[in-house]
Amino acid sequence: MIHKFAVLAVVSTLCSPVLAGGNALPLKEVNALRQQGYSVRTITPIFGQLVTFSFPKGFVPAFEDTKGGQYIQELVLEGENVKKWSQMVTITGAKGLASNPNVTPARFADNMAGGFKRVCPDSYTATGLGEIKFGSHDGFVAVVSCGVASPVGESYSESMLLIVIKGESDYYTIQWAERGKASKTPIKFDNAKWSGRFKKLTPIKLCPIVPGEPAPYPSCTNRT
Repeated sequence: MIHKFAVLAVVSTLCSPVLAGGNALPLKEVNALRQQGYSVRTITPIFGQLVTFSFPKGFVPAFEDTKGGQYIQELVLEGENVKKWSQMVTITGAKGLASNPNVTPARFADNMAGGFKRVCPDSYTATGLGEIKFGSHDGFVAVVSCGVASPVGESYSESMLLIVIKGESDYYTIQWAERGKASKTPIKFDNAKWSGRFKKLTPIKLCPIVPGEPAPYPSCTNRT
């Protein structure tokens, strides 16, 4: 059986995705490709490496920015925006952090989870899914939740699948967050939901950047 896939290569702007093979791919055609049996992946050059993972159905790019050694890209469901959303996928990069011997994927995840806990100490919960290898790269996966993520204004809960990857020189995260009804008590961990979302993002890989290689980066897309 031959597995078909298309690649959305993000090159400096989120408005120019590219289909493997060099054909322009409007985002509105992504679902049509899925219906034809294609698996859609996204590849983004972030600092020292290419970050690639499966592009979840229904999401569209909404924001991208690089400031100094920090990179962020946000995807929301079609029809939503970065200010008002029900689900969001976020990709981040921290330049040069892999050289710090005091930072590990688990510690990086714990530090991010601490931000949640400070917002909602009474309704906070975290579940570590453990260490994992993404190819040769160390990673850590966790799910963190706030029963009340917004203590002022309109209240809501927020839960997030957090994937941390230590690259050759940089650290990367892929996050899948959702908002829902506020809860004064910690949100119960739903293993089926979050394991399913992790699976939808796989395969997750880091690839070296080949100087001069154009999108869709065949040196990475042709890797198994």
